[in-house]
Amino acid sequence: MKFNHISKAILLSSLISTTASAAELEISVTNLTHGNHFTPLLITAHSDNSHLFQAGEMASPPLQKMAEGGDISDLVAAATANNDISTPNPAQGLLAPGARVDNIMLDTMAMTHLSIVAMVLPTNDAFIGLDAWEIPTTPGIYTININAYDAGTESNDEIINGGGMPGSAGIPAAPGGDGGSNATGIDDMSSNDKVHIHPGVLGDTDPAAGPSDLDSRIHRWLNPVARVVVEVK
Repeated sequence: MKFNHISKAILLSSLISTTASAAELEISVTNLTHGNHFTPLLITAHSDNSHLFQAGEMASPPLQKMAEGGDISDLVAAATANNDISTPNPAQGLLAPGARVDNIMLDTMAMTHLSIVAMVLPTNDAFIGLDAWEIPTTPGIYTININAYDAGTESNDEIINGGGMPGSAGIPAAPGGDGGSNATGIDDMSSNDKVHIHPGVLGDTDPAAGPSDLDSRIHRWLNPVARVVVEVK
């Protein structure tokens, strides 16, 4: 009798613990930049030992592919193989400066952490990054301001040339149609090949020449670059 009572108590405690670790999330992401677009977002719920990226570490090939060209497909595949729960491309394309995508519903099941990435355009390899944010167990609304990271995989030459494949120098495009051409290129003196906080772009004000194809009046930013609001239901 005593054994059965203890067994039932342990079982009940286990069920309560499992329920408490699951959360239904409603998420919104706002682009805080003045003139930069975000490529398709990837929002992933995962365990505490899983990461889409980590500051201070080398970028994985899937992260490099996303950071240089905006392609999240390999990150989605890796998350799926890891049994993570992903919501890819909730904005159905680019997220424009000042725009917000909301009502993103995510059932985390037993996952305890949240990560978000998307490339910043026009840049060489900048991306917005939320790494393994611990999902609160208390219902409520939580606001997270997130920074832009440099993947460390490509020199920030600020030349728009249609590049975007891993290992191919250059910037794929300026989605706002506000980029320049014929730049000679910024001399990127950084030797940091790990994921790190992005220093921001330099740009110039010459759309037809100069060192940069980016416009310093439009494309420069200060962190944070995105705001994430998470409602834990």
